Amino acid sequence: MKKRSMLSIKLILILSFLVSLLSGCGAPNVKSSYPLESVQRDGSATSYVYRAADKTVPDVARELTEDTAPDDISKEDNERMFLVYGNDIYHVQQDPNEPQDTLIEIDSKEYVRQNYDSSFLQGYLTAVLIGNLFDSLDGRKYGGGYRGYTSRDVYKPKTGTYRAPTADDKKVAPPLTQDRSGKITRRGQDTVGSGGNIFKRNPSQDSSKGTIKRGESGKSGGIFSSPKRSYTKPKTRFGGSGKIGRRGRR
Repeated sequence: MKKRSMLSIKLILILSFLVSLLSGCGAPNVKSSYPLESVQRDGSATSYVYRAADKTVPDVARELTEDTAPDDISKEDNERMFLVYGNDIYHVQQDPNEPQDTLIEIDSKEYVRQNYDSSFLQGYLTAVLIGNLFDSLDGRKYGGGYRGYTSRDVYKPKTGTYRAPTADDKKVAPPLTQDRSGKITRRGQDTVGSGGNIFKRNPSQDSSKGTIKRGESGKSGGIFSSPKRSYTKPKTRFGGSGKIGRRGRR
């Protein structure tokens, strides 16, 4: 019983360590760092708005990119910036009613496709990304006049109106990545400052990449290399080497 108890305690400690390690390496959870302010949900078209009090737009964008490098990011701007993480578009914008605060609007690609003004996004996102968002396979055109949460009363979204989040909304509100698994990015792995964008990360040329190679049989060098075979003759119990006979035979 004592052995089983000690084994259970060890397993719990190991699992706790692994959880803390993964949580430290993973993407930051926005909903645990900033309060959820507004929600709009219509099927796969979703928009969640968080408030970062007393922080500027570049500061918030820097916090996000330092933990996880985005797939794409707009140039530094004090009024608004866009970051792309998988299927989520992060619209980081200054609150005009409270200029000392920054709003983090996390929109699904479907929400952007149905509501945003594509010409408005041209100044922030790449042409390839905008084309993928607004040009469907059947040739129909999407989009609206929406330009972000801060201008929702002037450029209204097509899919509905924002509302205060409910308890269920807070449970399903997205963290930094939509699939809720997070991206794992080693800090310091990329360089910052290329292409005129202080947040743009490109792989460093002198950075080394680890590889796993299957070693050839009988040769060293690969971590999966086959062990050398032993060709030593077996010894009999009487010492020395000799014949090994099957039991019951003389």
